[in-house]
Amino acid sequence: MNISVRLFLGYFLVVGLAAWFALDTVTQEIRPGLRQTTEETLVDAANMLAELAADDLANKRINSGNFAAALKATRRRAPAAHIYDIKKERVDFRVYITDIKGQVVFDSEGQSLGSDFSRWQDIARALRGEYGARTTREDPDDPATSSMYVAAPILWQGKLIGVLSLAKPTATLAPYIRRTEQRLRQSGLWMLAASAAIGLIFSAWLTWSIYGLIRYARNVSAGHKAEPPVGGGRQFSELAHALANMRERLEGKQYVEKYVQNLAHEMKSPLTAVVSAAELLEAPLPDTERLRFAHLIREQAGRLQHTIERMLQLAKVEQLQRPEDNQPLDLGDLARQSVQGIRDSRSDVLAERGINIQINAAGNFPCKGDAFLLRQAINNLLDNAIDFSPPGGTIQMALEKQPGKLLLKIRDQGSGAPDYALPQIFERFYSLPRPATGNKSTGLGLPFVREVAQLHGGDAHFTNHPEGGAEVWLEILAG
Repeated sequence: MNISVRLFLGYFLVVGLAAWFALDTVTQEIRPGLRQTTEETLVDAANMLAELAADDLANKRINSGNFAAALKATRRRAPAAHIYDIKKERVDFRVYITDIKGQVVFDSEGQSLGSDFSRWQDIARALRGEYGARTTREDPDDPATSSMYVAAPILWQGKLIGVLSLAKPTATLAPYIRRTEQRLRQSGLWMLAASAAIGLIFSAWLTWSIYGLIRYARNVSAGHKAEPPVGGGRQFSELAHALANMRERLEGKQYVEKYVQNLAHEMKSPLTAVVSAAELLEAPLPDTERLRFAHLIREQAGRLQHTIERMLQLAKVEQLQRPEDNQPLDLGDLARQSVQGIRDSRSDVLAERGINIQINAAGNFPCKGDAFLLRQAINNLLDNAIDFSPPGGTIQMALEKQPGKLLLKIRDQGSGAPDYALPQIFERFYSLPRPATGNKSTGLGLPFVREVAQLHGGDAHFTNHPEGGAEVWLEILAG
């Protein structure tokens, strides 16, 4: 289980437990809260009704007076009240009145006249001048039959003459309780869904940040060009830059070691030739021999100079993670400029060997990159094609558009590369003898081309064409 999933599960567990605890607490408080509110309302109503009943009770007409008539009329009412989304269609209450001995002298439902209610808590406490209330079930086994009773003393001329008890069935509160619980459950589910969505977004963001670092590390370990990720927050950015700095230091150390070894290997042969020729020149020699050895020294020194220049050029490109001069370009224009430049600079070789260069680059080929490096890469490919072309051969250059990338192909009509050389063709210092002279190049041209291609989001490929000759592809991102 990866770290993002674990963080998401931990976050969702904490939020879920907190939500469950909050909802459970609120749900547990709904019923007593509504009962407390209802009881507070019953207290006000009971005391008001006690004042209204006092005159009829004092004058012995509690069952035939205005109070009894008003209650009877009230119970016949149909309020048709819409309390939010709950409809109330009848008046739900019960009123009974006792004398000072606790005997029922009035009952709005006519069920308990003459009964002794002096032992009921609401009546007993009210007769003692205390606050009296109780909740009683009509059916002891059915909680839905319970009613709340609140008693109020009936006073006449400052003297206690009886007690009025107002009852409210708790079943009338059930719709409001169910509605509130349902709304709470819905809100809880929405809260959990929102928390899950936030957790998923957070986990996705964290996963994206982590995998950005993983991709960067993998590209670095594979030797590819890679930019450290900058998203994911300050800590991730700092970690990415720390990895980038570590990569630069490690690569710099390895790079120097590798290049020193390669340079020493490549310089050994020309330096040996120069030293040998110089030693021979110290002895008396005929003019022809002296000139031959001087020419050898000049040739090998030029070879050393060319190798060093190519290595410096390649080293600079290999250390870049992105083009220094990243500008909108047209690859077709760069290709045509390179072809014209090669025709001018190597006109004597092209004319002497009868080599022709053809280019098919109709249309626009927009890209972004470093014009100088791309021209250098194309020039290297053209130079190679000229060196391996037979007399009278034709070099064909073509540009193609593919989804998201541009492809430049250069094909010569030479003999191609041996099969054993194909896996090594882009390795530094690996070179094949030129057919015209038998000499090898520095072996740094094609590695330079591949580095430039990768710097521009692509790659370079070498293959033998089915119809003969070699074909090199330069692939870069379209812009």
